[in-house]
Amino acid sequence: MRERVRLGVNIDHVATVRNARGGTHPDPVRAAEAALAAGADGITAHLREDRRHITDSDIDVLSALCARAGKPLNFEMAVTDEMLAIALRHRPHAACLVPERREEVTTEGGLAVAGFEARIAPVAKALAQAGVRVSLFIEPSEAQVEAAAAVGAQVVEFHTGRYCHLTDPGEREVEFERIAAAAAQADILGLEVHAGHGLDYDTSPRMLAIPEIRELNIGHFLIGESIFVGLDAAIRRMRAAMDAAK
Repeated sequence: MRERVRLGVNIDHVATVRNARGGTHPDPVRAAEAALAAGADGITAHLREDRRHITDSDIDVLSALCARAGKPLNFEMAVTDEMLAIALRHRPHAACLVPERREEVTTEGGLAVAGFEARIAPVAKALAQAGVRVSLFIEPSEAQVEAAAAVGAQVVEFHTGRYCHLTDPGEREVEFERIAAAAAQADILGLEVHAGHGLDYDTSPRMLAIPEIRELNIGHFLIGESIFVGLDAAIRRMRAAMDAAK
């Protein structure tokens, strides 16, 4: 029987709202506590180079919170020396290497691993040697999956934004099959498969039709939905939708 697919909740955009006016409210750490209480299996937070949402002090407190709760912190980070040093200091459960551009509103695609192995492999090695699980946020393509395995990643998280944003049923099915094929390839190469970006109540269950997927990481939709129904209710509904899809 398939194991229960984990739900990671990204709390970045709680910090986005806080930072819009400065101050301390709403507190992303309080959101993380609420998410775990509602059934989240872990917390994801992206410390960007420009600190536009999550801050260093947030990571300090989130690390302590997740350690006390016995839940994993998935630390999203750019492939930079600064972020590597921060990750090595905190030693989160997992570090997910993501692309990052100052001018983007949010992450626009997967990390280019193929062709950049020489830059990424030493970062992956340093993290793994520190006991941090190495994840790469990539496009669902054969080349990127092969490169992820080559640099020593343990996990790949497929960027599902294109699938979620397509409106033509035929095009969406083609993209779904592309994700499914990449997941099967990753599994053969010994990589654990996660998925995230743009997922909601409808698209998340569809992703679980791919048997290799072990975790979904969802943030923006849940934080947005919580404006209308509350964070607890939004997460519990997502958890129920995922469980019903098994």
